[in-house]
Amino acid sequence: MSAYPHAAATTTAAVTAVPSATTGSEAGDPCCAAPLPVLGRDVTVPLVTGGEVTYAALDYAASAPALQRVWDDVAAYAPYYGSVHRGAGYLSQLSTDLFESSRVTVAEFLDCRPGDQVVFTRSTTDSLNLLAAALPAGCEVFVFETEHHASLLPWRDARVTYLNAPRTPAQAVETLERALADRDPYGPALVCVTGASNVTGELWPVRELAAAAHAHGARIVLDAAQLAPHHPVSVRELDVDWVAFSGHKLYAPFGSGVLAGRADWLQEADPYLAGGGASKKVARRTDGGVDVEWHTTAARHEAGSPNVIGVYSIASACKALTEAGFDSLVAREQHLVATVREGLAEVPEVRVLSLFGDEAPRVGVLSFVVEGWNSSHFAAALSAEYGIGVRDGLFCAHPLVRTLLGSDPQTQGECGAPDAAPGEKSLNAIRVSFGAGTPDEHVERFVRAVKELVRDGAQWKYRTEDGRCVPDRG
Repeated sequence: MSAYPHAAATTTAAVTAVPSATTGSEAGDPCCAAPLPVLGRDVTVPLVTGGEVTYAALDYAASAPALQRVWDDVAAYAPYYGSVHRGAGYLSQLSTDLFESSRVTVAEFLDCRPGDQVVFTRSTTDSLNLLAAALPAGCEVFVFETEHHASLLPWRDARVTYLNAPRTPAQAVETLERALADRDPYGPALVCVTGASNVTGELWPVRELAAAAHAHGARIVLDAAQLAPHHPVSVRELDVDWVAFSGHKLYAPFGSGVLAGRADWLQEADPYLAGGGASKKVARRTDGGVDVEWHTTAARHEAGSPNVIGVYSIASACKALTEAGFDSLVAREQHLVATVREGLAEVPEVRVLSLFGDEAPRVGVLSFVVEGWNSSHFAAALSAEYGIGVRDGLFCAHPLVRTLLGSDPQTQGECGAPDAAPGEKSLNAIRVSFGAGTPDEHVERFVRAVKELVRDGAQWKYRTEDGRCVPDRG
């Protein structure tokens, strides 16, 4: 119980106020109104062709805008901000209560098991690097080449088996089972897999992969960076050992992330960072050195002053998503996915990228290429001429995008992709992504813009500047 119940109630009052799921001018129609208002929904941006338009933020897969609810909660807490842990003052005690109650909220959001630890980090990347640093000696890691670099690259100090891109969910399970069957059955092993691709948005068979891992004596960590904002994530039901995600993709862009799951490997590993907070007791030795007793709780890997605002923002977002109801959020998002897919299907020059096929279930993330266009040029025109923000490139998933595009390179357009490898100047794609804060108008404008650009071409000239395709204003 809080040491300062009155103050805690003051700072958490906003969290208990549930926003209407039908907020907006189209309240009453769940297929039109964005159910969770976000910051920036009324921001206008200039068009290179003249005038202004409300900005359509369709790059949620990179960083989702902050929920209005999260912003309000953080603003309500900010005057009470204080140092976390060990402080005797009123604000310090209150902030500590808020920090630790946020840990409980995240554990509930993820449906963690008794004994699981929730460690607060900076991001998904930080979480997976933390786990990589905690691997037992001799651990072998299995990871598909289709992973985001955050889950593909941290394992460089372990024995890593990179698995080829599967073309069906069943093939993913079969590929993993074959690889695990050939490993040393007595050594530790870890499987790392995404829940939803940051390139195609496709859902991966996490529960089946977890069953395969456990059947062969391996553990599994779920990269839920793209899954948690769109679908409920239950550690128990999926039977994963750990889950990692970022606040900035969960409508809480304040620099925090989460690694949640089994405590044993984390407790047995050296602290991820050495310093205050991770240490329980430090004493000088007679030989001039120091002896350190490290915490065995989550604090072991949370050295330094915690980012209490970032942590609280994640907890606020978890509450907002839970209270809005994932069933309704998923249903509405699938309406938006269908709008985009049906619209793009009407343009023969557009090819949507997919590993598992057109009918594979996916979250609100789609990548595509347009015949006759370089993707950087196309994305620049969407921004400059329509006020639509999307992403172009290889999306920090280079092996996957090259697998999807390698046999069908794009035609060189007006602007190049300067970061591509030699011989791959046009090998990049366009990604559109959305979520609970996206109104229908944004995806409808996007579909209209794609059709107009393919039919009529860009209205403006563009050039490459500092690695980006930009309007030529000269």
